[in-house]
Amino acid sequence: MHFATWIAFALAAAVMGLIPGPGVTSIVGYALSSGRRTALASVAGIAIGNVICMTVSLAGAGAILAASALAFTVLKWAGALYLIGLGVLAIARSGKGLAPDAPAMAPITPRAAFFSNLLLGVFHPKTIVFFAAFAPQFISAQASYLGQAAILIVTYTVVIGCTDTSYALAASRAAHLLRSPRATLWSKRAGGGVLIAAGLATAAASRR
Repeated sequence: MHFATWIAFALAAAVMGLIPGPGVTSIVGYALSSGRRTALASVAGIAIGNVICMTVSLAGAGAILAASALAFTVLKWAGALYLIGLGVLAIARSGKGLAPDAPAMAPITPRAAFFSNLLLGVFHPKTIVFFAAFAPQFISAQASYLGQAAILIVTYTVVIGCTDTSYALAASRAAHLLRSPRATLWSKRAGGGVLIAAGLATAAASRR
């Protein structure tokens, strides 16, 4: 792989990372509802999910999903309903624990956010199809396929990890500034709403 080709792929990955999608919206939702640690854990989850997603895509699973409307639809709705369920739960729990004599409700744990976004990264069908169609354009037939695929996977994971971390820190900082009980209530509701939006974005995805 030529250096210029690698730079082009890294820049394309950066543009993709800066455009909010289901992964970014879920990270922002965790930041608003549960804080920085949970948001950063969700970033780690989506990063590992991306590694797995790219690996199976470059191994041929993306072509299968592109050809099978049923497989694509099943994965799409499973991921969408999961995110929407998390958002509804966050909103339903947002008002609990705000009264002076009420027990505090535990926020979403970093572990739960990690595994949630891990699943989101692994099973997002549009991402798998996109990788299968996009990444091979940067792979030369004159060099080792496995070596080039590994470089693309690492590059994409690092670049997207940096942009996702920026979103997580910015959103958690904004949530940190909202300290009053009323602001806390609405930040949790906003976090749940963003998770629902991520689910709806996943549900709206098409194969092309």
